[in-house]
Amino acid sequence: MSTLTVWKFQSAEGAEDVEAALKSLQKEGLIKILDAAVVSWPADRAKPRTKQLLNLVGAGALSGTFWGMLFGLIFLMPLLGAAIGAAAGALGGKLADVGIDDDFIAEVKEKITPGTSALFLLTMNEVPDRIGEALPGGGAELLHSNLDTLGERRLRDVFGEDAA
Repeated sequence: MSTLTVWKFQSAEGAEDVEAALKSLQKEGLIKILDAAVVSWPADRAKPRTKQLLNLVGAGALSGTFWGMLFGLIFLMPLLGAAIGAAAGALGGKLADVGIDDDFIAEVKEKITPGTSALFLLTMNEVPDRIGEALPGGGAELLHSNLDTLGERRLRDVFGEDAA
């Protein structure tokens, strides 16, 4: 079973400092990272910066298209306008089928604000308590949406990708 987790940090830099901790957890067998991305939102910026953590993942990673669309739905949707709204609505419906629904998007949008950051992880076999303890900076708040094998397959189908 795959799990999409979102870890919120109380600083704009907090999520940027997680790579070493995640590599260690992966070596210990406490987590298998399928994909990862970071959102950093400095307090003085109008919108967040995003980055896929490609050096943590292997062949099973989702494309940047997935992260771009997800982050667009969460952080940019009010700015996109009606022209893109219908297409995003259709995509949003497909994401809802895999557990990334309006409630998930609204909760992340509400909690990831200027001055904070977030780590988005697509994992297998994780031990959430151990992940939270290992993340630097302390105080990471866990939000999550579980994906079962069928949900992950549907997610990959939406983006035209094969699982590795």
